[in-house]
Amino acid sequence: MMKKYLVILSLIVMALIVCAGCTQNTAPAPSSTTPVATPSAIATATPAAMTPPSVAGKYTDLTPAQAKDLIAAEKELVIVDVSPYYANGHIPGAISIPLGMLDGKISTLDKTKPYLVYCAVDAPSIAGAQKLVDAGFSRVYRLSGNYAAWVNAGYPVSR
Repeated sequence: MMKKYLVILSLIVMALIVCAGCTQNTAPAPSSTTPVATPSAIATATPAAMTPPSVAGKYTDLTPAQAKDLIAAEKELVIVDVSPYYANGHIPGAISIPLGMLDGKISTLDKTKPYLVYCAVDAPSIAGAQKLVDAGFSRVYRLSGNYAAWVNAGYPVSR
Protein backbone atom coordinates (compact mmCIF):
# COMPACT_ATOMS: atom_id res chain seq x y z
CA MET A 1 0.00 0.00 0.00
CA MET A 2 2.88 2.37 0.83
CA LYS A 3 4.49 1.68 -2.56
CA LYS A 4 1.27 2.64 -4.30
CA TYR A 5 1.24 6.01 -2.53
CA LEU A 6 4.91 6.61 -3.37
CA VAL A 7 4.27 5.89 -7.04
CA ILE A 8 1.30 8.26 -7.11
CA LEU A 9 3.25 10.96 -5.28
CA SER A 10 6.18 10.52 -7.68
CA LEU A 11 3.88 10.91 -10.68
CA ILE A 12 2.36 14.07 -9.24
CA VAL A 13 5.80 15.57 -8.57
CA MET A 14 6.97 14.72 -12.11
CA ALA A 15 3.85 16.30 -13.59
CA LEU A 16 4.44 19.47 -11.58
CA ILE A 17 8.05 19.65 -12.75
CA VAL A 18 7.02 19.27 -16.40
CA CYS A 19 4.30 21.90 -16.05
CA ALA A 20 6.67 24.31 -14.30
CA GLY A 21 9.13 24.07 -17.19
CA CYS A 22 7.02 26.23 -19.49
CA THR A 23 5.39 28.61 -17.06
CA GLN A 24 5.08 32.33 -17.39
CA ASN A 25 4.58 35.26 -15.07
CA THR A 26 2.10 37.18 -17.19
CA ALA A 27 -1.19 36.18 -18.71
CA PRO A 28 -0.98 35.51 -22.47
CA ALA A 29 -3.07 37.41 -24.95
CA PRO A 30 -6.20 35.51 -25.96
CA SER A 31 -5.37 33.32 -28.94
CA SER A 32 -8.84 33.78 -30.40
CA THR A 33 -7.86 37.25 -31.61
CA THR A 34 -4.75 36.01 -33.41
CA PRO A 35 -5.01 35.89 -37.18
CA VAL A 36 -4.28 32.58 -38.89
CA ALA A 37 -2.67 32.50 -42.31
CA THR A 38 -4.31 30.22 -44.84
CA PRO A 39 -2.23 27.45 -46.47
CA SER A 40 -2.70 28.99 -49.93
CA ALA A 41 -1.53 32.39 -48.67
CA ILE A 42 1.70 30.90 -47.33
CA ALA A 43 2.30 28.67 -50.34
CA THR A 44 1.86 31.46 -52.89
CA ALA A 45 3.30 34.38 -50.95
CA THR A 46 6.75 35.79 -51.33
CA PRO A 47 8.71 36.30 -48.08
CA ALA A 48 7.94 40.03 -48.11
CA ALA A 49 4.23 39.27 -48.48
CA MET A 50 4.22 36.98 -45.42
CA THR A 51 3.89 39.90 -43.07
CA PRO A 52 1.17 39.59 -40.42
CA PRO A 53 -1.78 41.92 -40.77
CA SER A 54 -0.90 45.47 -39.84
CA VAL A 55 -3.03 45.33 -36.74
CA ALA A 56 -1.08 46.44 -33.70
CA GLY A 57 -0.42 43.73 -31.13
CA LYS A 58 -0.92 40.74 -33.44
CA TYR A 59 1.17 37.81 -34.55
CA THR A 60 0.23 35.07 -37.01
CA ASP A 61 -0.41 31.45 -36.08
CA LEU A 62 0.95 28.96 -38.62
CA THR A 63 0.29 25.27 -39.03
CA PRO A 64 3.39 23.06 -39.20
CA ALA A 65 3.07 22.89 -43.01
CA GLN A 66 2.84 26.68 -43.23
CA ALA A 67 5.82 27.05 -40.88
CA LYS A 68 7.85 24.62 -42.99
CA ASP A 69 7.03 26.64 -46.12
CA LEU A 70 7.98 29.87 -44.34
CA ILE A 71 11.30 28.37 -43.18
CA ALA A 72 12.06 27.34 -46.77
CA ALA A 73 11.05 30.70 -48.26
CA GLU A 74 12.37 33.17 -45.70
CA LYS A 75 16.16 32.96 -45.37
CA GLU A 76 16.26 35.67 -42.66
CA LEU A 77 13.72 33.87 -40.44
CA VAL A 78 14.77 33.47 -36.81
CA ILE A 79 13.23 30.41 -35.17
CA VAL A 80 12.93 30.80 -31.39
CA ASP A 81 12.31 27.87 -29.03
CA VAL A 82 11.02 29.39 -25.77
CA SER A 83 10.86 26.04 -23.95
CA PRO A 84 13.39 24.74 -21.43
CA TYR A 85 13.53 21.47 -23.42
CA TYR A 86 15.62 22.68 -26.38
CA ALA A 87 18.33 20.05 -25.76
CA ASN A 88 15.71 17.26 -25.97
CA GLY A 89 14.92 18.19 -29.56
CA HIS A 90 14.14 21.32 -31.57
CA ILE A 91 13.35 22.53 -35.06
CA PRO A 92 16.55 22.66 -37.14
CA GLY A 93 18.08 26.13 -37.02
CA ALA A 94 16.14 27.18 -33.93
CA ILE A 95 17.78 29.18 -31.17
CA SER A 96 17.00 28.61 -27.51
CA ILE A 97 15.63 31.55 -25.55
CA PRO A 98 13.53 30.17 -22.67
CA LEU A 99 10.49 32.35 -21.99
CA GLY A 100 11.86 33.49 -18.64
CA MET A 101 14.94 34.90 -20.41
CA LEU A 102 13.18 36.45 -23.41
CA ASP A 103 12.65 39.91 -21.90
CA GLY A 104 16.38 40.22 -21.28
CA LYS A 105 17.28 39.06 -24.81
CA ILE A 106 14.75 41.09 -26.82
CA SER A 107 17.05 44.11 -27.09
CA THR A 108 19.70 41.93 -28.78
CA LEU A 109 17.31 40.70 -31.50
CA ASP A 110 16.99 42.33 -34.93
CA LYS A 111 13.49 43.81 -35.30
CA THR A 112 13.77 43.82 -39.08
CA LYS A 113 13.85 40.02 -39.30
CA PRO A 114 10.84 37.70 -39.16
CA TYR A 115 10.48 35.40 -36.13
CA LEU A 116 8.81 32.02 -35.64
CA VAL A 117 8.15 31.21 -31.98
CA TYR A 118 7.26 27.82 -30.51
CA CYS A 119 7.43 25.85 -27.26
CA ALA A 120 6.34 22.51 -25.87
CA VAL A 121 2.92 23.96 -24.95
CA ASP A 122 0.71 26.87 -26.00
CA ALA A 123 0.87 29.38 -23.15
CA PRO A 124 4.62 30.10 -23.36
CA SER A 125 4.67 30.26 -27.17
CA ILE A 126 1.70 32.64 -27.12
CA ALA A 127 3.39 34.77 -24.46
CA GLY A 128 6.72 34.71 -26.33
CA ALA A 129 5.16 35.76 -29.64
CA GLN A 130 3.20 38.50 -27.90
CA LYS A 131 6.33 39.78 -26.11
CA LEU A 132 8.03 40.21 -29.50
CA VAL A 133 5.00 42.02 -30.93
CA ASP A 134 4.79 44.25 -27.84
CA ALA A 135 8.48 45.10 -28.25
CA GLY A 136 7.85 46.36 -31.80
CA PHE A 137 8.65 43.32 -33.93
CA SER A 138 6.39 43.42 -36.98
CA ARG A 139 6.78 39.95 -38.54
CA VAL A 140 6.07 37.47 -35.77
CA TYR A 141 4.68 33.97 -36.29
CA ARG A 142 3.76 31.24 -33.80
CA LEU A 143 3.79 27.53 -34.55
CA SER A 144 0.26 26.36 -33.81
CA GLY A 145 0.39 23.06 -31.96
CA ASN A 146 4.02 23.81 -31.12
CA TYR A 147 6.87 21.29 -31.22
CA ALA A 148 4.58 18.26 -30.89
CA ALA A 149 2.65 19.29 -34.02
CA TRP A 150 5.94 19.71 -35.90
CA VAL A 151 7.08 16.23 -34.85
CA ASN A 152 3.66 14.67 -35.53
CA ALA A 153 3.78 16.12 -39.05
CA GLY A 154 6.96 14.12 -39.61
CA TYR A 155 9.23 17.14 -40.09
CA PRO A 156 12.92 16.97 -39.17
CA VAL A 157 14.24 17.74 -35.71
CA SER A 158 17.71 18.42 -34.33
CA ARG A 159 19.14 17.33 -31.02
